[in-house]
Amino acid sequence: MSRAFLVVLDSVGCGGAPDAAEFGDEGANTLAHIAQACADGRAEDGRSGLLRVPHLDALGLGAAVRLASGADTPGLEAVPKGLWGAATEVSRGKDTPSGHWELAGLPVPWDWHYFPETDPCFPEDLVERVKQAAGTAGILGNRHASGTLIIEDEAEAHIKTGWPICYTSADSVFQIAAHEDHFGLQRLLDLCASLAPILHDMRVGRVIARPFKGENGQWTRTANRKDFAIKPPAPTLCDAVQDAGRKVHAIGKIGDIFSGRGIDSMVKGPDTDLMNHLADAVADQPIGSLTFANFVEFDSIYGHRRDPSGYARHLEWFDDCLSPILQAMRPGDLMVFTADHGNDPTWRGTDHTRERVPVVCAGLKGEAGLIAFADVAASICAHLGVPKVGPGRSFL
Repeated sequence: MSRAFLVVLDSVGCGGAPDAAEFGDEGANTLAHIAQACADGRAEDGRSGLLRVPHLDALGLGAAVRLASGADTPGLEAVPKGLWGAATEVSRGKDTPSGHWELAGLPVPWDWHYFPETDPCFPEDLVERVKQAAGTAGILGNRHASGTLIIEDEAEAHIKTGWPICYTSADSVFQIAAHEDHFGLQRLLDLCASLAPILHDMRVGRVIARPFKGENGQWTRTANRKDFAIKPPAPTLCDAVQDAGRKVHAIGKIGDIFSGRGIDSMVKGPDTDLMNHLADAVADQPIGSLTFANFVEFDSIYGHRRDPSGYARHLEWFDDCLSPILQAMRPGDLMVFTADHGNDPTWRGTDHTRERVPVVCAGLKGEAGLIAFADVAASICAHLGVPKVGPGRSFL
């Protein structure tokens, strides 16, 4: 009996989405633009030269980018030895839940609620609910902002007043940042948990706790982030595998994205820890299991901050770690590398970009072509021999 590993490189898109113009993202291409920046000497901070991701490229990464968008991919020119293609999303969003749910066989059946780009941006009745739940006389932030920048702007006032820092982005999110010591980590988690049903009723996809530490202008977000996401309204790949009596292991924020539904075990941490967890899963997860992983720092640290050099460094670090993991795969294992959306670090603004995503697989060979996000779930179900979930078709 086989095992499956679904590994999401958060935001590593490959351009070419047919509806990108509707999102203001026509021409965005995360992977191609990073590769081109490296080739042109525009991504030299902490690295140099062409983008070097030989293991992913050998599986078909460069070929997937060219298929998706027709873009030049300097440095990504290997003849594919894996199973490769590029996937197109149908959900009306370019956010984390939409991408992950659809990869798991569930296109989002509704339009998400987004807060307006005004200052303040939250409705007064919601602000009152936050104040009541927090036991404070006010909130800080109340605007669209980068998570790291708003902490820099508001941390001193937060410590002085005790008010939570509330902000959003172009995604359907309500985020609360608070100091782990001065405000309290459990208090922050309890606050987010109490507000989540209210925000979910508004079709806001996630309430996110963003704890941080530090003093005197030196602030660092901790690994204790927690997403309170809307529960999937229908079965997903995780449910299909679990209902068949198999184990589902979540690495990174997968457990939060699916609200624990269909998940047997989970581990979290920074990407360096998650890579060790992935290696452990390849070594230890049982026959017939699904391991579902998300590596978030491509998106959270480098994409939103529009840092092509950092993004390239992280891609190269990730690829460099793959050799022992791929070698440790057992006969019959399938490992799928893909993404949930784009976040082109050369693009305007700081938000996600609407793109197709690469789908490259270790353990099988061939060309999948242009496929749907939901085809990933159908293919993993076929590989594991469990009943198919969702509208997708297997590309195996």
